[in-house]
Amino acid sequence: MIKLLKYAVLVALMAYVLRQARKPTKRLGKAFLRAMNESHSTLTDWGLTHAVIAHDFTILDVGCGGGRTINKLAAMATEGKVCGIDYAEGSVAASHDYNAGSIKAGRVAIEKASVSKLPFGDDTFDLVTAVETQYYWPDLPGDMREILRVLKPGGKLLVIAETYKGGKYDLLKWPVMWLLRSSHLSVNEHRELFSRAGYEGVEIFEEQKKGWLCGVAAKPLQPRPSV
Repeated sequence: MIKLLKYAVLVALMAYVLRQARKPTKRLGKAFLRAMNESHSTLTDWGLTHAVIAHDFTILDVGCGGGRTINKLAAMATEGKVCGIDYAEGSVAASHDYNAGSIKAGRVAIEKASVSKLPFGDDTFDLVTAVETQYYWPDLPGDMREILRVLKPGGKLLVIAETYKGGKYDLLKWPVMWLLRSSHLSVNEHRELFSRAGYEGVEIFEEQKKGWLCGVAAKPLQPRPSV
């Protein structure tokens, strides 16, 4: 009976941790979001080197988490505007706190929303970033097209991930990704994902020593002819 109780507690704890990692709550998710801010910082810096970010860019960060990426982007787009969205209330609250000064100055805006239905008009953003979040999108191909909709012609999507199929630490990380019910794509599958969604100029970069991946591609300047 005691062993069974211990097992039940362990299962409940694992379920809680996985739920917080996927969708942090407003109160209990704070520790996870602080940890994400720290653990993803170097990864984000590496990924952002693969995009040109002008001082007047309008940028969207999808799945803004604890808000540190928004802070980095706002420091680059000093005369632009950075928006962040996340579907988790805890992430939205944490991002608000982390970027309170920039929000007050009118340079940053953060709201609760889903990548599947972005609350922005067509052709709004020069750049969209997605750091450690595309794994959890509910409709990956459709969500890629939704981001394409809000990008300006020539605007780019930057996807940054610390694990991918075939990466250095894939065998260690994949069981956790499976438990989180996340997507798990190879380099070629990432390339195909961008292309099939309608992006052009697809480039996939790897930091092989750390097992990181960065995909970047642009919205065509002219609409593709319908088939």
